[in-house]
Amino acid sequence: MSNSNTSTDVILIGAGIMSATLGSLLKELAPDCNITIFEQLAKPGEESSNEWNNAGTGHSALCELNYTPEKSDGSIDISKALKINEQFQVTKQFWSHLVNSNQIDDPSDFIMPLPHMSLVHGEDNVRFLKKRVEALSDNPLFQGMEFSDDPEKLKEWIPLIMEDRSVDQPIAATRMASGTDVNFGALTRKLMGNLESQNVNINYNHTVEDIERTDDGAWEVKVRNFERGTLEYHTAKFVFIGAGGGALPLLQKTDIPESKHVGGFPVSGLFMVCNNPDIVAQHHAKVYGKAAVGAPPMSVPHLDTRFIDNKKSLLFGPFAGFSPKFLKTGSNMDLIGSVKPNNVFTMLASGAKNLPLTKYLVQQLMLSKEQRMEEIREFIPDAKAEDWDIVVAGQRVQVIKDTEAGGKGTLQFGTEVITGAEGSIAALLGASPGASTAVPIMLEIIEKCFPQRLEEWEPKIKEMIPSYGKSLVDNPELVDEVHTKTDKALGLDSRKQTSLA
Repeated sequence: MSNSNTSTDVILIGAGIMSATLGSLLKELAPDCNITIFEQLAKPGEESSNEWNNAGTGHSALCELNYTPEKSDGSIDISKALKINEQFQVTKQFWSHLVNSNQIDDPSDFIMPLPHMSLVHGEDNVRFLKKRVEALSDNPLFQGMEFSDDPEKLKEWIPLIMEDRSVDQPIAATRMASGTDVNFGALTRKLMGNLESQNVNINYNHTVEDIERTDDGAWEVKVRNFERGTLEYHTAKFVFIGAGGGALPLLQKTDIPESKHVGGFPVSGLFMVCNNPDIVAQHHAKVYGKAAVGAPPMSVPHLDTRFIDNKKSLLFGPFAGFSPKFLKTGSNMDLIGSVKPNNVFTMLASGAKNLPLTKYLVQQLMLSKEQRMEEIREFIPDAKAEDWDIVVAGQRVQVIKDTEAGGKGTLQFGTEVITGAEGSIAALLGASPGASTAVPIMLEIIEKCFPQRLEEWEPKIKEMIPSYGKSLVDNPELVDEVHTKTDKALGLDSRKQTSLA
């Protein structure tokens, strides 16, 4: 049984942080816009956006060493770090606008001040970290970065990591007090609640099964309503596919040229979590190390303080693994089902190129708890197995495509937007730093897909995001202004804590 066709202006697929952000922006820019959201699970933010499915790092390149690679001439490439930091500042401005306009409440539910640190061992790595600090610290976005290779200073910053550690090789760390921990699940739920109050039609337990172009250029979305056991058909002028790992199969159903020769490689993950209050109290930072040789960038080991449901805990990981599922709640047939005649050679080329990565992921999957504890002890020498439990993280689907630089079947690490040539459909693929850069990514979609409305919308965008259209990288005064205003709105200034709070 199926119901009659219903029509709306915009359809958003997936009730995660991306759809929540795009919906929030569109309702600000066009309050009369009719938006319908479909989510296959029973609640918002239950896949990649859920607080237990990601590291909660407000990614701003303060501590992630893979965002500042060392070039062949020995210099440090900081271009990606500058871009990601600036994107996070844009995101914080929009959150601040929503708080200041009473659309979302109590920012302490989703963002907490927390130092971001990088920690390295060995002469070469210490030398690299020093060069990284020198390259970044002149930029206004990275003002305040501290460096130390003094074990006594490090004991002040990270007592749990330094306790009973034999310092038999050079060790060094950087620290940025302006870092944050973000509960993207809580934020998604707030944003979705606000959209619901603005009469956005949010449909849970609804799975999108097909997307087809209509004769008049709109899109018809075939949806299965699990609660009623019916099929529904909905049409819209614009569709956004923000379904996390599930976005690729849906993008392929559109049959747009831009969906061809694109594949996905799923990566699963585990975290170890410590809830022992005596241990948790001794650590107050996100501390990122360097990825092991052969490990993918998303597997950089880190020890994180987390604030979830107003409770402080520690997470260590991620431990990578392989699963053919594209979503945590997905099917073991997801990967095979995504292989199409137009991308089979792209996928095969990627498989041949990435055999060492596949081997690494399988090895990670086979680790015992004690082997994982040995990795934790690289960070916490005295870690005891009884204090740590395993948490299964969300699935990530890395984009595979043919590129000029990497050739056929290049595995991409990062977040990628794919839009149809005429701008009536867009999809978000990839993984980290995704959620932290949601606002600039969604603004990019608005610019590409609603160019005829930009002149009308630009004043409102600048009201919400004062730095819009300007470069923070080259504007110290604007950086100071943005930090001051967002810290105040998000309550970060009044909640600054010492590293042992």
